[in-house]
Amino acid sequence: MQQRKLGPSGVEVSLVGLGTNNFGGRIDLEASRRVVDKALDLGITLIDTADAYGDKGGSEEALGKILGPRRKDIVLATKFGLAMDDAGTLKGASRRYIADAVEASLRRLKTDYIDLYQLHRPDAQTPIEETLRALDDLVKAGKVRYIGCSNLSAPQLAEALAVSRAHGLASFVTCQDEYNLLSRGFEQDRLPIMRQHGLGLLPYFPLASGLLSGKYRSGAPLPAGSRLAGSGRHADRILSARNWRVVDALTALAARRGRTLLELAMSFLASRDFIPSIIAGATKPEQVEQNIAAAATTLSPEELAEIDRMTL
Repeated sequence: MQQRKLGPSGVEVSLVGLGTNNFGGRIDLEASRRVVDKALDLGITLIDTADAYGDKGGSEEALGKILGPRRKDIVLATKFGLAMDDAGTLKGASRRYIADAVEASLRRLKTDYIDLYQLHRPDAQTPIEETLRALDDLVKAGKVRYIGCSNLSAPQLAEALAVSRAHGLASFVTCQDEYNLLSRGFEQDRLPIMRQHGLGLLPYFPLASGLLSGKYRSGAPLPAGSRLAGSGRHADRILSARNWRVVDALTALAARRGRTLLELAMSFLASRDFIPSIIAGATKPEQVEQNIAAAATTLSPEELAEIDRMTL
């Protein structure tokens, strides 16, 4: 498996990572264990989770039970900020909340440090300097090695990086944002800022919640039990008329080139030098194998140009 630097951190991670938002929810502990075991056996070294995944803590708890002595072999990433109670009060990015949230994550993950601790989404109620100072303290205490962010706008990202620089605080090394063949708006606003500062992108929804996996067909019923079959408004956003048109065009391109839609989706992301690792979720070990194989495909300049014409 190809290894890439995690932004400016110097840490190397596998080109394909494992996203675990299905753990503790869509799949049980033993199914999660099979996915993790396959991922580690195939050379995946980045595992990404969040405190809110798995019905508020379930994903982290599953990883804590599964990893054991293999914890030292991976770069473990988690996030904080989303609501961790039904009332929606345990959330945010204040100093006080971060202090509690990191201890809870460490406890669930059964580890004494987090490799990459990420702000899950911006907190309008807390100044970014307060958030960054709290995270800087965690880095100095050895509880967190590096910090990242997710879902920040371009102005919010620029402000955060400026605050870190002005005050000598730990700075974000990665952003985690939606990025795939159907969603490329990131390239216009946040990417120039990230390139300026050498940050890496960890793309989520690399397969557009499965629409780019090849298992969905326009005009056909959604596969029973699939993610999009029960996602409500999220499915409505993904399954737009525009996206179906693009998927049909990409599917035809893949067929002409003797490839699969999955190979186009994963290898397109692998061709982006600003992506250290593609966060790909899986509910079965076979999906891990398929994702890794698809990312190993190399697209020609002509194929990339065709993809641009279809997706931009």
